[in-house]
Amino acid sequence: MKIRGAVAAALASAGILLAGWQAGTQVHGISTVTSSTTATGTKGSTGTGSPGTGSTGTGTTGSVGSSGTGSSGTSNSSASGTYTGTAVQTRFGAVQVQITVSNGKITEVTPLQLTDTDGRSIQISNRAAPLLRTKVLAAQSANVQTVSGATVTSRAYLTSLQAAIDAANL
Repeated sequence: MKIRGAVAAALASAGILLAGWQAGTQVHGISTVTSSTTATGTKGSTGTGSPGTGSTGTGTTGSVGSSGTGSSGTSNSSASGTYTGTAVQTRFGAVQVQITVSNGKITEVTPLQLTDTDGRSIQISNRAAPLLRTKVLAAQSANVQTVSGATVTSRAYLTSLQAAIDAANL
């Protein structure tokens, strides 16, 4: 009987450790997928970077941050073109956005990929994307509130958006 109790306790402990480890590897349900950021336009940069709070590239080339919510250090007011953010993998599917910049201002935010693992994910994405677009266009940055009920999608959207903003050197 003691052996059976000890085995059950060991299995329960292992299960708790495994669940904690899995939860720790998925911080806020978001992990960044390594993918290149493509910039087209008069000024910009191309590449991928490590997670951080943005980049401080100056001139026409620089490093692109793949995650974070900070803004880039040097503004390039004459940037124009289309810039694609990194694809951000969530437990509900990938999220990737593209921005259109005209004279240093974000004029459009287009979602290229939104969460789509099931009908509920699609419904949440379809509700959150237009709200996030409106907030981003008003703020001209990725420093906006997440959409209530769509936190995972919002964070991934804003992470991809920040990578596109960094690519545009805004």
